[in-house]
Amino acid sequence: MQIIRLVPLSLRSFFMIFLFCLMTAIVSPAQTLTTLASFDGTNGADPLYMSIVQGPDGDIYGTTFSGGKNANGTVFKITPTGTLTTLYSFCTQSGCPDGRSPEAGLILGIDGNFYGTTAFGGTNNDGTIFKVTLGGKLTTLHSFDSNDGSRPVGALVQASNGNFYGTAEGGGNQSCPGGCGTVFKISPEGMLTTLYNFCALSNCPDGEFPSGALVQATNGNFYGTTGGGANGDWGTVFEIAPNGKLTTLYSFCAQANCVDGYFPNALVQGADGNFYGTTERGGTENSGTVFKITPGGSLTTLYNFCSFPFCPDGANPYSGLVQATDGNFYGTTSAGGVTGDSGTAFKITPTGALTQLASFFGLAGIAPMGGLVQSTNGIFYGTTSSGGTDGFGTVFSLATGLGPFVETLPTSGKVGMTVGILGTNLTGTTSVSFNGTAATFNVVSKALIKATVPAGATTGNVEATTPGGVLISNKLFVVRQ
Repeated sequence: MQIIRLVPLSLRSFFMIFLFCLMTAIVSPAQTLTTLASFDGTNGADPLYMSIVQGPDGDIYGTTFSGGKNANGTVFKITPTGTLTTLYSFCTQSGCPDGRSPEAGLILGIDGNFYGTTAFGGTNNDGTIFKVTLGGKLTTLHSFDSNDGSRPVGALVQASNGNFYGTAEGGGNQSCPGGCGTVFKISPEGMLTTLYNFCALSNCPDGEFPSGALVQATNGNFYGTTGGGANGDWGTVFEIAPNGKLTTLYSFCAQANCVDGYFPNALVQGADGNFYGTTERGGTENSGTVFKITPGGSLTTLYNFCSFPFCPDGANPYSGLVQATDGNFYGTTSAGGVTGDSGTAFKITPTGALTQLASFFGLAGIAPMGGLVQSTNGIFYGTTSSGGTDGFGTVFSLATGLGPFVETLPTSGKVGMTVGILGTNLTGTTSVSFNGTAATFNVVSKALIKATVPAGATTGNVEATTPGGVLISNKLFVVRQ
């Protein structure tokens, strides 16, 4: 007779078994994380918030906070296969009038150039707004002077009127140390107008220290977040009209123990018209949240990070979300995960069901702070702020099985307007239509089509018939009158 003895589990063994069982429930097996490149200091270092965007040539473009030829940050390009090129090193001129240390990433303008900001440098060391070509030629459009703002840390957004809008974390109203922050508008030629100075009201119920990029909603107004103001400096969500009228929609930490979160990041408008975002802190575990907020300001917490022992689901997101072609939202956390508390990539449904897609560690990179962008090949790309072979951060791709699509630039326009259509393998395209109405077009390259909004077109998806199949736009194209 064989006697089987049951050996008591140690507490650590119990938790490891529990964790394994848990992760089989919240981790998706159908994804591939690939480290495309590691920064080594000479080619850049420390990419931070929302640092990448797809270019009209199909490559990925971004910024690093430091490193490069002058150790003050770079603009870089990387191919989908991992060839990295430094396009510009900041502070090439004495005194850094061209800016230094970009914290935010780039956006692609409708003219085919990239636009961005530096947190410091410029003629007053309060940061700059710049334009850079695909070939790396940089033009400084504006130097902040603390009166009109300082330290712009959120990416710009190009509005339907062609102007760019953004926020500066400091400057403006000087009742806060270093200024309370501003919302500004700047023309493509560089004419800047301050639209709003935060903390304009006693005790700052209108917020202070804006964080993250603005998003222009379908109603034409802009929505954003602040890192302070109201309810004890925990942050707000605000709406601002193009004429500068600001409305505070929500003040965080309005609930006991800040279970609604605090220190919000950038917003994205979902296909349902609501806004989705993350908070760096707060929630039931004080490790951040994912939330939904209506245009009227009604907030719902969708997920609390670190909801399980050892935070396998992630903790402390530093960036906002992106809504992908499957209708779900994707993002990153700077901490947590199953491999060394180094951050995660995740998917979350509009109703709050979260799936961890990847955990970062060591050579794969540490602490992704810049969120994700979905390229037109269907794959996500992002950066980590440290880790990699030299410890200065990485660029990575994350394939989840989503297919290719096309993206219009801009996302709205009038009949007769020329629109850029970004995609992958567009050579040989035989037709382009706007919500079913055929359009005239020209294939510029394998990654870019120029099309004219046809007479009779209505708001809807843009479709391109390519040799590989019909590609549908990731967002509706709005036909304006």
